[in-house]
Amino acid sequence: MTPGAGSAGGAPETGQDKKKRPSQGEKKRIELLVAYDGTHYCGWQIQKNGITVQEVLTRELSRLLKEDISVSGASRTDSGVHARGNLAVFDTCTRIPPEKISYALNERLPEDIVVRRSAEVVPDFHPRKCKSRKTYEYRILNHRFRDPLERLYSTFIHAPLDAEAMKKGAAWLVGEHDFASFCSAGAQVTSTVRTIYEAAVIKTGDMITIRLTGNGFLYNMVRIIAGTLIQVGMHTCPPERVKEILEARDRSAAGPTAPAEGLTLMKIEIDENEPRYPQKPAGQTAKEAASPEEMAQKNEREMA
Repeated sequence: MTPGAGSAGGAPETGQDKKKRPSQGEKKRIELLVAYDGTHYCGWQIQKNGITVQEVLTRELSRLLKEDISVSGASRTDSGVHARGNLAVFDTCTRIPPEKISYALNERLPEDIVVRRSAEVVPDFHPRKCKSRKTYEYRILNHRFRDPLERLYSTFIHAPLDAEAMKKGAAWLVGEHDFASFCSAGAQVTSTVRTIYEAAVIKTGDMITIRLTGNGFLYNMVRIIAGTLIQVGMHTCPPERVKEILEARDRSAAGPTAPAEGLTLMKIEIDENEPRYPQKPAGQTAKEAASPEEMAQKNEREMA
């Protein structure tokens, strides 16, 4: 199956399909946990110049549920960027049990998009409009030669990188700062202040991973941070220069924007105080009352 094609092959809905529309129930909001290989997509958000992840999900959900579905995501990743745990929501009147939608949808999706979980959420829940923590990882293959098996999921740097220097540079990013220096021009935001909770640099063999967790990220912020830390690792600039870049609040002060293929959105953690899942009836067992997210995490631990 070609990426982005879906099993339905792009054919429009026919009159015969419309006759098969299932009976509809009350409108509800469904949350999807989505993973995808972004190599063949022009990012998340629907646009005119190429196929996107949002477009494929919207198309296949509309065909599956026989409704006009509109999918909205928590993180609008750029062209070529990957995700293990993006969140999306949509409204539907389908009678299909919420937890079964993921299974039915995955039968229609191309191999490079997988819905890892589907669950009902409260009607006004939206993952982009609530308190959350996002974690991104940027992977760098630091070796004399390229690895063809890593070329789509890391950026290649042949010059030796000093991971310890990169760690020192990354430490300046932790906390609440104005990240204007790490934001591409043209970003439509009211504030460039963000909070970084973790900025780790992990070296495993020839792979260096930059892991950033924060309450939000600006346009190209993670990739510009990665490009800057690569310069620190190459000793082009000292680690303390990162502090000066932050204070400059000027994009030209930071390093280049690192290539998209090294970046992956790992997870989005919704604040536990945010209303998210419908309340469970009294008298349920602990297992029955567990949230879909808790059940998924338990299943993953049991399978590990």
